Amino acid sequence: MKGTNRNYRADVIIIGGGLAGIVTAAELLNLGKQVLILERDTEDKFGGLCKEAFGGMCIVDTPVQRRLGIKDNPELALSDWLRVAQFDSEDVWPRRWAEIYVNRTRDLVYDWMVKRKIKFLPLPAWTERGVFKTHNSVPRWHVIWGTGSGVIEAILKHIDAHPNRKNLTVQFGHQVNRLEYSNGAVVGCHGVLEGSDEEFSAMGSAVVAAAGGVGGGDMSFIRKHWYKPWGSAPENLLNGSHRFGDGKIHECVAEIGGNVTHLDKNWLYAHAIHYPATDTKVINKGLSLAPPRSALWMNAKGRRIMAPVPLSSYTDGRYLVESILKEPGQYSWMIMNWKIAKKEMAASASKDMKAFRQQDFVKLFKDMLFGNTELVERLIRTSKDIVTADSMDELVEKMNSTDSEYKVDGEVLKADIKAYDDQIDRGKRYYNDDQLRRIANFRTYKADRMRVCNFQKIDDPKARPLIAARLFLMTRKSLGGVQTDDACRVLSKNGEVLPGLYSVGENAGFGGGGIHGKGSLEGTFLGACVLTGRIAAHAICNRKL
Repeated sequence: MKGTNRNYRADVIIIGGGLAGIVTAAELLNLGKQVLILERDTEDKFGGLCKEAFGGMCIVDTPVQRRLGIKDNPELALSDWLRVAQFDSEDVWPRRWAEIYVNRTRDLVYDWMVKRKIKFLPLPAWTERGVFKTHNSVPRWHVIWGTGSGVIEAILKHIDAHPNRKNLTVQFGHQVNRLEYSNGAVVGCHGVLEGSDEEFSAMGSAVVAAAGGVGGGDMSFIRKHWYKPWGSAPENLLNGSHRFGDGKIHECVAEIGGNVTHLDKNWLYAHAIHYPATDTKVINKGLSLAPPRSALWMNAKGRRIMAPVPLSSYTDGRYLVESILKEPGQYSWMIMNWKIAKKEMAASASKDMKAFRQQDFVKLFKDMLFGNTELVERLIRTSKDIVTADSMDELVEKMNSTDSEYKVDGEVLKADIKAYDDQIDRGKRYYNDDQLRRIANFRTYKADRMRVCNFQKIDDPKARPLIAARLFLMTRKSLGGVQTDDACRVLSKNGEVLPGLYSVGENAGFGGGGIHGKGSLEGTFLGACVLTGRIAAHAICNRKL
């Protein structure tokens, strides 16, 4: 009951038990510190969004790349990063963190994870290639064998076996709502037990804000800080963020003078369906699909989206979002067939990618050879956003039977699909469709060739049933956050260090209050959580990695 205080004390208080907070704790144990993690969620959710993620990391110049002859280096990666980020002149600390990322993820992230028996697949994926300008010049997206769930399990296993394990305490169901700022330094925090009025306090020589980003717990926060050049936020915006991502810790930092920047910058996915389950506690939760590259993107009325080139997956996620925001209803339809779906469709949730999560090479080989039929069949069976049909007319009828805001014009849809299919019929030497040219380019890289159809028509009787997936925009990551210096120390609006307070991971905009600028090379989120967590722990102990 209210007034029954719980009082904790440790050398370092970590607010949040996601990947960044857990990594920070692991490093602090190595450095002999007593650590307290205050996690708002339940014990089964320990690990945050990383535990639910498919898991891939953008890492520069790794042994995996070198074995394949991929020539990557920090200079090339930084030039790619800066093109995508489009930093403003005042983004000194975000740019500094971008430089740290490309120069140090090999040793501070990749090597650290390998030592904890986290494995990467031998073929990195080539995501975010760009549309009008190059994004990733080479493949850098290292697929984690075991998904994000496996990352959390491996790190927690390492912590449980640590000789200093007794120095770590984890308290679940603890919601922090105020920082203790005394004599010019942060010395602790206060809060309540989740779902009650019972109060607690936690005191220490340092506090680390690792509570993630914004969007999941309170979508009004996203709408309030929506990026103004994009107009109004969609009414049907889906939620892919953490359910407790309500911006409260950002507000706590701001209340004591900390600088919180770029809250209008968010990484959205353009290809999400309503989560096909009823047991989630997240309101309007979405599931992001890895959209097939051989499928066609159509707007709400059935017109192929050409803005000014046809939308194509694995090119530029921000461009996809911007294009769909300009379309009627601000959602889209993706049209494909069974052959395309089973070979190319995937989901970005660890539980849906069973071969990767269970580290089952036999299943992975079968899925690559015969298609991931189990996943596609399950999505068709459970999702209200996916319809199938044996003819174009039936497909249009079923699309129009959904609760969509707009009706699909069947004649327009069929004409656009026929125009695309006719080009494939005429043969490769006559391809003049930008999507077909991109497919040709995708298939030059081995990892993509295994997952991209060989110029598959849509309305092909041999590849039916036809499939239409209604796709919405979905929040995922906050690109802005608490501003920090290159030691993860929180800065005031005047650029001065707030003693005793650190910020890591998504809470810090993954470093400096906005390491990604306006965009992302993809796979830089989990990597930055590990990077900032390790650097913060050593900074707290007055050491530099």
